[in-house]
Amino acid sequence: MIRPILGLTCLALAASPRPSHAQELADLPEPLAAFVDEARMACADFEGGTLAVEWGAVRRVDLDGDLRPDWALNESGFACSSAASLFCGTGGCRTHFLVGGSPGENAVGSFLNRGWDVVTFGRDRVVLLDVHGSACGGINPTPCVNAVVWDGEGGAWRTVQAPPGP
Repeated sequence: MIRPILGLTCLALAASPRPSHAQELADLPEPLAAFVDEARMACADFEGGTLAVEWGAVRRVDLDGDLRPDWALNESGFACSSAASLFCGTGGCRTHFLVGGSPGENAVGSFLNRGWDVVTFGRDRVVLLDVHGSACGGINPTPCVNAVVWDGEGGAWRTVQAPPGP
C-alpha cells in the first residue's frame, strides 16, 4: 500500500513545474543582473576565474506585503573557480533585495549577513538579518540581528540604525 503512494508522490514531484536555473537568472531585473555581471568580472579578474551562480542564489519572496513575489539575490550562491572566498567572509555575504521592479536609486537594499528571513510584523514585512556580532558591540559569535523594511511611499529601505556591511 505504501509503495503505490510513494510512487505517485514521486511522480507528482517530478511533474511539478520548476523554473530552470538558467531561466531564473534570465528573469533577473536589471539592478540585480548588474550584481551578477559585477561578480562575473571580479571573478575573471582574479586569475581568470569563472563564476558559477548556484541554485538558490535567486529567491522570490514577498518583501512588501502585497502578496506578489519580490526578489532576493544571495551572494552566498556565488562561487568563483579561482577564489574560495571572493564573495563572503566572517561577516557573511551580501544579499540584495528588490521589491517588484521598483524604480529609483534606493530600490535595491544590499545587506551583509550570515542568513536572513522575512516575517510579518504588524502591517509590515520585515527582513531579519543575522549579522556579525561587532554590529552589536561584540565579536563574531555574539548574537546580533538587524531588521529592515521597505517603505513604498518613501521608496527606501528603513531600519533604526545604518545596516552593517558595504
